[in-house]
Amino acid sequence: MTAAGWWTGGPVGPRAVCVLADNPGPMTLSGTNTWVLFGSSGDALVVDPGPADEGHLRQVLAAGASRGGRVTGAVLTHGHLDHSEGARRFAELAGCPLRAVAPAYARDGGLADGDVLTVDDLALRVVATPGHTSDSVSFLVPDLAGTDPGDTASSVGGAGAAVLLTGDTVLGQGTTVVAHPDGALGPYLASLRRLRDLVAQVPVRQLLPGHGPPVEDPRGVLDHYLTHRAERLEQVRAAVRSGARTPREVVERVYAEVDRSLWPAAEQSVRAQLDYLDALADAAGAADA
Repeated sequence: MTAAGWWTGGPVGPRAVCVLADNPGPMTLSGTNTWVLFGSSGDALVVDPGPADEGHLRQVLAAGASRGGRVTGAVLTHGHLDHSEGARRFAELAGCPLRAVAPAYARDGGLADGDVLTVDDLALRVVATPGHTSDSVSFLVPDLAGTDPGDTASSVGGAGAAVLLTGDTVLGQGTTVVAHPDGALGPYLASLRRLRDLVAQVPVRQLLPGHGPPVEDPRGVLDHYLTHRAERLEQVRAAVRSGARTPREVVERVYAEVDRSLWPAAEQSVRAQLDYLDALADAAGAADA
């Protein structure tokens, strides 16, 4: 959770465009990234239509039609309002199906780990990544360049460039919040480890996050996220040992260097960390019984 540098969205490779919502802030950085991904015919799939801002939604619709096709579907990485509030309205404007994990937004079907969504030759595989929220998913877009290394027109990021859309599981700047009580640290750590393994196996060259610029060093950033979480967890342990009695008192000790406008979000993460530590203690007690 850091202050945003200036990211304005726009094209990312030959097959992806970010339409940046006009909702900058401490939690949204430069704004919410709405990703428009194009198939070979010009048809498009939209990831995270964004807030209920009619101007933004119409910009997304125009971007989706900019290559002579139409928007064939919209999906959500998770249900937080800065990503989802305008989703139903966007689906109405585009005349397209809307899919999500959360039933409230799964108007035309849910999303499950391993599902594959297609638009022409473009395929997105659903990767369950709970933790930031219980319904968080990422989308893996494999390399579609085939055997011709010069065939950059058939992949999102260019030849040999698989990409991963991460929603708020991994941001383009800083680190994300574990949105307690819906979010939970145990699943979040497991999701980070899963993504770290995935980017090495595929391999993935670039992350397209829900906020902030694309991430060009996926493995390095995921390693940093895991290290950061381990360090914060030790700091929370130390704060409790030194007498912090409430989540707020932990925040005051552990997040003293963080802008106070972010303390409410930090407190959500602290509550998630305290729950995680309690679960570890319970498991250790059960093992000793």
